[in-house]
Amino acid sequence: MFEDEKLVCEDCGAEFVFTAGEQEFYAEKGLVNKPKRCPECRKKRRSNNRKHRKMYEAVCSKCGAQTQVPFKPIPGKEVFCKECFTNKEQE
Repeated sequence: MFEDEKLVCEDCGAEFVFTAGEQEFYAEKGLVNKPKRCPECRKKRRSNNRKHRKMYEAVCSKCGAQTQVPFKPIPGKEVFCKECFTNKEQE
């Protein structure tokens, strides 16, 4: 059903392959647009977006450590530091 397709990155101009597996994943998620950037440029763009993300001070609900989170904490809702959040997901 899906076949590998060669695309050109709009940022760097490099040619990259939009694989059949990636196309299937996009279809499963309901994504209709093809990627406009090569994997390397997508990675750089995500990294830059994360650097500019506003962080909020919070206290971890589990261990009491000071931490920063990428959302405004709501009083009464639990907030976890990265370590406690990771451990919580593994339980």
